[in-house]
Amino acid sequence: MLLISLKNVEKCGQHAHAHRLLRQCLRPLSIDYREELLARGEHGKPYLPDFPKAHFSLSHAEGIAACMVEDRECGIDCEGVRPLRPGVLRRAFSPEEQALVESAEDRDLMFFRLWTLKEAYIKALGIGLSYPLKEARFRISPDGTVSGPEGFLYRQYLIRGRFVVSLALAEE
Repeated sequence: MLLISLKNVEKCGQHAHAHRLLRQCLRPLSIDYREELLARGEHGKPYLPDFPKAHFSLSHAEGIAACMVEDRECGIDCEGVRPLRPGVLRRAFSPEEQALVESAEDRDLMFFRLWTLKEAYIKALGIGLSYPLKEARFRISPDGTVSGPEGFLYRQYLIRGRFVVSLALAEE
């Protein structure tokens, strides 16, 4: 299940808003979610130890929150499009990805399309930013098809030209 909320929530309330989305996503699975049910993996990824078949991922940014619940490992990331940071581009993107951003009609949008894919992927892996981001290489073809590291399916949503939501789902 996927829920995306476009709502301006003050920074201090974004975490709670994302967890409300998680609560809604878990209801059809008859899981009465409370944050106290969470445990954290070795690298800090939250999970529900009492419900091992309920995998989830949360993300939030200014003006958007997203939640994904699946029966296998998954990751989600959402961002509002804003000016890209050249230092991050050089540090975290492969030469091919840098060229894709530099040649794009909307460089800021392409940056965040790739960035959110990288974040969704490492969230699905459960290892966070300890993963060398340059090694998580993605391609976005002119028709919008996304490809990336093997073992996962990828999906991306562009919302109102202002937000990007990317998903990574482990293949069955």
